Amino acid sequence: MVPSTEITNTCTILGFGSLLSEKSSRSTFANLKNFRLGRVENYRRVFGHAPSFFFEINISNMETKEMASLSVEPCDGAGFVCSVFEVPNDGLMEIRGSSDEIFLSDAFRLREEEFDFAMVPYKNLEETAVSYADNEQNAPVGVLCTRSTDEAYITMWGEETFERKYKSIGLETIWCYDEGSGLRPCAIYMRHCVLAARNMGDACYNSFLDETYLVDRKTTVRAYLEKYPNIMTMVPPPELTERYGG
Repeated sequence: MVPSTEITNTCTILGFGSLLSEKSSRSTFANLKNFRLGRVENYRRVFGHAPSFFFEINISNMETKEMASLSVEPCDGAGFVCSVFEVPNDGLMEIRGSSDEIFLSDAFRLREEEFDFAMVPYKNLEETAVSYADNEQNAPVGVLCTRSTDEAYITMWGEETFERKYKSIGLETIWCYDEGSGLRPCAIYMRHCVLAARNMGDACYNSFLDETYLVDRKTTVRAYLEKYPNIMTMVPPPELTERYGG
C-alpha cells in the first residue's frame, strides 16, 4: 500500500519471471505500455514454492519435484534485473473508505493468488545517472509479487480452496520447502524464464542466471543449468507454446 496522493490512472508492475517476456506479459496485460528493464535492490529471486497452477496445466513433475515457481523475498544486499511496465489501473488498486492508503484489489490478488505483494522502489536501467541508494525516498515504486505463507493463503482464500487446489493433488504446502526438501524448478517454466531474460539482453540474462536461486538460496540458475543442460531443450505442450515459449 502507498499514500493515496500517489494513485494514478496507471499501475506499475515489476516482473521477475514470466513477465520478463513482453509477449507473455501482454497475454495477461494486453494494454501494457512502456515495457522496459529496471533493477530492484534488497530482494532475492528464488524458485522456492510450488503453485497448483503448474499442475493444472500439466507441466509439474511430482516424482522429481520439478514443480517450483519464482517469487522474491527481502534480502539485504541482493538484487536483480526486472521488467517494468505500466498498465491501466482498471480496479487493480483501490482506496478503501476514508483510508489515506491504497490497497491492491481482490481482482488483482486473484491473478496471483498464492503471493503477497509489496510496493517496491526500482531504478530504470536507462537512468544510469540516478543512484537508487542516494535517492531511495524519491525512487519510483512498482507492484512486486513477494513470498507469502500457507497461513496467509488460507486466510485470504479459505481452507476449502487450499484443500481443493493443493492437498487434493498431494501437495501439503505451497511455501514450506526448506533446503533439504528437494524442491526443483519446474523445467518448462524455468526454460521460458531463461529465454525471456536472454531476449531482453545481456544485463537481464546474466542477472537471471547469477541472481536467481534454487530453494537452498545458494545454487544459482547458471550452476543448475550447467548440471541439467537438457532443460533448455525441453519444449512446452503445443497449447502452451505461446505462453511458455520465451
